Amino acid sequence: MENEYMTISPKTVGEIKEKMPEESKLYELADLFKVFGDSTRIKILYVLFENEMCVYDIANLLNMTQSAISHQLRVLKQNRLVKYRKEGKTVLYTLADEHVFTILRQGIEHVEE
Repeated sequence: MENEYMTISPKTVGEIKEKMPEESKLYELADLFKVFGDSTRIKILYVLFENEMCVYDIANLLNMTQSAISHQLRVLKQNRLVKYRKEGKTVLYTLADEHVFTILRQGIEHVEE
């Protein structure tokens, strides 16, 4: 009995294998998406999507403690999703770069479809 399943050509399989990122990069990507798996971090990212803010303002806006916000911001900084700058004694946070804006914007568009 012949195989009932269709398979792609060995050439196509080879081409796909060549394009696959290294295993370590795939693990990094999986870890990045894990960061997006927490609703508190998503809320913080959305706030920073809209405007640069300090921990105090983010905490008030989200009705959370400054300690909780600081902890989540630390995770976001470690994953290069947010950056900060000091203005006097105030530390202001914003999204790290255009990539983060794009990820959030596309994510929001996707869930609103």
